[in-house]
Amino acid sequence: MTEHFMNPQKPFLCALRFETEIVFSPLLFRLVAKNSSIRKSYMLEGARTYTLMDKMSRWAFSLLIIPIAYFFLSHQGHYTWIDNFDLIIHEPGHFFFSFMGDTIHMLGGTLMQLIVPTLLIIYGFRAHRVFVTQFFMCFLAQNLINISVYAGDAVTMKLRLLGPPGAKHDWHYLLLKYNMLDMTADISMFFLVMAGITFLIAILAPLYIKD
Repeated sequence: MTEHFMNPQKPFLCALRFETEIVFSPLLFRLVAKNSSIRKSYMLEGARTYTLMDKMSRWAFSLLIIPIAYFFLSHQGHYTWIDNFDLIIHEPGHFFFSFMGDTIHMLGGTLMQLIVPTLLIIYGFRAHRVFVTQFFMCFLAQNLINISVYAGDAVTMKLRLLGPPGAKHDWHYLLLKYNMLDMTADISMFFLVMAGITFLIAILAPLYIKD
């Protein structure tokens, strides 16, 4: 490099080479290194970067859950079309738990109403799907309200039961067997409170589920 620079026959070329190698090369090196760092940072963090619209859309279903929760919690005891799905889940539970003694057999319908939505919630949570998780949390909460109504009917037994004449009322049988009929209202309220908590957890799901 020095030899060409000192050559008087090529002053322009030597000066140009000097500027390129001495001045611009370090600048280009730093610029490329900086850009590479930016690209690397973008690649690592880009998947976790959300626009304002993305963040708003993640909370859209949460806003919808509020009136849904209010409706179901304030209309406890009113049979709705979704209770048919609860019934479809409830009845097979007696069969699946029929081999585990009378108590678990009678409790099997209620257990199935809790197990099925919970498994679907776990699936949505592990898959980082906010909407799926929230949807099945609402379904679990609605099942808890359904259970609350059924348990609260243990004393009066006014609900129409599915099955042949003389079919046993699950919660009347269970609470009578364990001498807990006087706790009917408390047990019903417990399931109702759990439903409210489940709705609340569903509303806050975007805070703890990350895509």
